[in-house]
Amino acid sequence: GKVKLTPIRQQYLKIKQRYPEVIVLFRLGDFYEAFDEDAVLVSRVLEITLTSRELGRGNKVPMAGVPHHALDNYLAKLVNRGYKVAICEQLSPPGKGLVERDVVRVVTPGTIVEPSLLDGTANNYLASVAIADDQAGLAYVDITTSEFATTQLTVDRLLPELERLQPSEVLSPRHLSFPGRTDLTQVATLTPVDDDCFELEAASQALLDHFGAATLEGYGCAHLPLAIRAAGAIIHYLQENQKAALSVLTRLTTYSTEGYMVLDAQTRRNLEIFRNNRLGTTAGSLLSVIDLTQTSMGGRLLKRWLGHPLLDLAQLVERQDAIEKFCGDNINRGRVIALLHQIADLERLANRVRAGQATPKELVTLRHSLELVPQIKAVLQDASAPGWLTERLQPCEEVVTLISQAIADEPPMNPEEGGAIRQGFSPELDQLHSVSKDARRYLANLERQERERTGIKSLKVGYNKVFGYYIEVSKANLDHVPEDYIRKQTLIGAERFFTVELKEYESHILNAQTRISELESALFRQICQQVGGWRERISILADTLAHLDVFSSLAEVAVRNNYHRPVLTNDDTVAINGGRHPVVEQSLSNDRFIPNDTYLSNKEAQLIILTGPNMSGKSTYLRQVALVVLLAQMGSFVPADSATIGLVDRIFTRIGAQEDLAAGQSTFMVEMVETANILNNATPRSLIILDEIGRGTSTYDGLSIAHAVAEYVHNHPRLGAKTLFATHYHELVELANYLPRVKNFNVAVTEEGGRVVFLRKVIPGGADKSYGIHVAQLAGLPRGVLHRAREVLAELEADHQQRLPKKPKGRGPHPPEALAQQLLLFGQSPPVVEEILKLDMDSLSPLEALNKLYELQKKAREET
Repeated sequence: GKVKLTPIRQQYLKIKQRYPEVIVLFRLGDFYEAFDEDAVLVSRVLEITLTSRELGRGNKVPMAGVPHHALDNYLAKLVNRGYKVAICEQLSPPGKGLVERDVVRVVTPGTIVEPSLLDGTANNYLASVAIADDQAGLAYVDITTSEFATTQLTVDRLLPELERLQPSEVLSPRHLSFPGRTDLTQVATLTPVDDDCFELEAASQALLDHFGAATLEGYGCAHLPLAIRAAGAIIHYLQENQKAALSVLTRLTTYSTEGYMVLDAQTRRNLEIFRNNRLGTTAGSLLSVIDLTQTSMGGRLLKRWLGHPLLDLAQLVERQDAIEKFCGDNINRGRVIALLHQIADLERLANRVRAGQATPKELVTLRHSLELVPQIKAVLQDASAPGWLTERLQPCEEVVTLISQAIADEPPMNPEEGGAIRQGFSPELDQLHSVSKDARRYLANLERQERERTGIKSLKVGYNKVFGYYIEVSKANLDHVPEDYIRKQTLIGAERFFTVELKEYESHILNAQTRISELESALFRQICQQVGGWRERISILADTLAHLDVFSSLAEVAVRNNYHRPVLTNDDTVAINGGRHPVVEQSLSNDRFIPNDTYLSNKEAQLIILTGPNMSGKSTYLRQVALVVLLAQMGSFVPADSATIGLVDRIFTRIGAQEDLAAGQSTFMVEMVETANILNNATPRSLIILDEIGRGTSTYDGLSIAHAVAEYVHNHPRLGAKTLFATHYHELVELANYLPRVKNFNVAVTEEGGRVVFLRKVIPGGADKSYGIHVAQLAGLPRGVLHRAREVLAELEADHQQRLPKKPKGRGPHPPEALAQQLLLFGQSPPVVEEILKLDMDSLSPLEALNKLYELQKKAREET
């Protein structure tokens, strides 16, 4: 026979049809249930039992359910695994017929609002990407803080910008494919959206409707079609999945990435700005050393500044001035920090209130935080803090007053439980409470009264859900029952009665209770709406407190760790006296960190070749220069005795062997691709950190590549970037003989009785020899091996001296004959050399050059 579906089953299938790509959690009483394939998936991911249930004759359906009060924990697991979940609620009270149900929101990684699922100190961004030719539009929103921004940029800047934002979800047109799409999936969950949401017409209409505006001129994106398309798609997506969030998006900012230093993923990783590579945690990163913020809002702002170093001198000086004020006043700084410690996440709280998601407890938390603002303001005036900060700290007394009058001091978590509204706030509510109280008092006395009146000692007054209040008399005492008792129910050993008066009081109580809970909920919603009306004021206040938090904590860091204010300029010199590595110096418990100086300038000292043994501190030195520049450009003080920093537009790093075997690339290939990226994108305003180029291949190969890269950086007119180049090829010190802006430095080493002592001091001049064998000795290699290695080294060095060609005269690069001579030395034969000489170097792209190099190497192997 035909399968007959129950009404509930039909209702579910209809809803599921609208959400084919997400897990639907369907509210049935106290549980959220998943059915069919969803159930199988949910039971596997959440490790809960898979059951089945007959929904209609002959129709067994797999089911898996979670209790409604534990939804958050289960949601977290599903969303963290990248699944999207539609929450389908009961919209009408259970009673006659089928309960109305519909999806109230779809939870996706970018639309979470539950505080328990969010990291307080990080933004949770939903981003959106539109691409045409070499341009991209990028918009992002954090619905918990109502930050909404859009930009248009070149495609090559898209990935670094997404890396910086670390969105948890990225929307893109379903049919968008572009080079680098695969990299997007590594940044975040990619959500394909129908292409028409990204149409310019539809997108601008979505934005205009949302803001109730006639034009996008006022939002700064009117002439940026891709920025509009990305932002419009976000509005459309929220409309579908998280309607409540739209009410908090009241403004859209158009920004430009031109104002920031670019930090690509590789540099963020190499400098360990946000995470320590070895531990994979924040501990041991630059962030962990400078983040002493006390509030979630301050924590988020500090992360933004660190990922967003500025190129604007005036803005940076304003930040420095503020930090300096707090550095100079230890007592008031301490007071500010202690007060900030008690401030909740106002930004997210205000949004939860506005979107109607807040609990009564959260309103009390909001009140406590706002009550501290006048105290903070007083301390700031005392500390003569920057005027603009103090002025923007507007206490919201109206909100404090409203919440104090309306909400009890210790309210329940849930407004439905009752007791959230303070006595004296609503006369109507107080009246209902007193009616309910009187009736309860009457019932409490009723049993005593009736026992006295009837003389039945065992008479009981009770209550049950189905029958309400009753008077119970045992069979033995039935003849003493008064006339006004009306029979209600017969039990085995007793009868139950009621009186007209009892019925009246019962309806008083039950009505009062229903009315109380309805009225409490209505009042609570109304209070939230009123507080929500102040959201703009609270946002400005939250933003000001975040700035105050970052300034006072950066000042605290500076005082604790002995950082100084750098002088910032728009010229091209970086001069650091007594610079230190901010993270390494923290980890040296008893050893004192040895500070070092640095001088780089485009005109004189553009390329520093740093030689010296491994383990001597070359890498630390290189990274510390980059970190000092980075800290300076976020406005912070720096770990140095003094510093003058000419602002740089990018920091590029290529550090050591980063094995990318998972992606199937050899160390050498990864190294060359990263180097190509630098040579293609650096400008004279960039800072390049090269640590060991050419390690992934044989010595002579590596040496020749390192040599060529150094020359290219020095000679190419578009480059000329300030560069620190650490190498263990001490042969590279020769470059300084004929390249005018190359300077040699080395890490000082002394030998005591055949043992090496690292002084960790960078001094002028090139290292005269390699100390690999000494490092092997420190590592504990057997004596016999070390002895033999010294013999071989001596032979090789003698051999090399005999075959060395005469140095070319003059300062120009090697003439072709000398080059051919030298390549012969590298054990290569003439046909390959001729091919090299014929190459038109200027027209080769780095990738072509790489391929050519592979090809030449193959030929050379065949010829030798």
